[in-house]
Amino acid sequence: MPFHVEPSDLLTILILIGLEGILSGDNALVLAVLVLPLPEEEQRRALRYGIIGAYVLRTIATFLAVLLSQLSWIALVGGLYLIYLPYKHFTQHPDEEASGPDGAAVVATGLFGLSVFWSTVVRVELTDLVFAVDSILVAVAMSKKEWVIIAGGILGLTMMRLLTMQVLALIKTYPKLIDGAYIIVAWVGVKLLWEYAHKTVMVNGHHAIPELPKAWGIGIVVALFIGSFLYARAHKATEDAALVAAANDCQDMLRPGDRRSPDAPTDGGRPPGAA
Repeated sequence: MPFHVEPSDLLTILILIGLEGILSGDNALVLAVLVLPLPEEEQRRALRYGIIGAYVLRTIATFLAVLLSQLSWIALVGGLYLIYLPYKHFTQHPDEEASGPDGAAVVATGLFGLSVFWSTVVRVELTDLVFAVDSILVAVAMSKKEWVIIAGGILGLTMMRLLTMQVLALIKTYPKLIDGAYIIVAWVGVKLLWEYAHKTVMVNGHHAIPELPKAWGIGIVVALFIGSFLYARAHKATEDAALVAAANDCQDMLRPGDRRSPDAPTDGGRPPGAA
């Protein structure tokens, strides 16, 4: 089939990019959470390698779209993993990763014997694949041209990476936002499990679980993000006020004349106790 570009193809690509941008808000938060354990200088590199791998996986998945549509267990596994992440975050003490029960140092290990960095890259790639299934199926329904679907997916992935970097920058400015990010990750996991139940639980040939409206899914993410941001900003303002008060106290203590020697002259120029 010869390569042929029509105006409708370019419009379809723009629509796919727009859909990816609208639906990638929660995806970006999940990816940001995945790379947060890495040192700051490795986070960008992990995202870059992860997105490159995701390009390849999405291209392959595009040609296997029909098969992917039948693999409902992908949503089940992805949902359970995304629920496990916040569970680990909120139940694990910060010192548990650095030392074991006996106080001995524990060396961090990754998946399949890989380093923590490359394990994170693999997680980014596989997580994107879970998110990509629905968008790929939508793209296939909109166009039968593989290059249109792949182009829309690649440009949409680029947008998601940029959005993820913005989320990371926001978390560094407001550290408490990470708690809200994990709550959103938990909701995304619940949403994937809901979608799995909707597709698999049947009663008399009908879906026993109603489909979750897209507007609800996006609306809850937006509400959680706004609430988390307001909480994180208020917490930072409280911390900043405490730091300013502590700095003022230090300045008062070190101000000349505030700390006198016991033998220093007082009013009238006489030492204390002099007749």
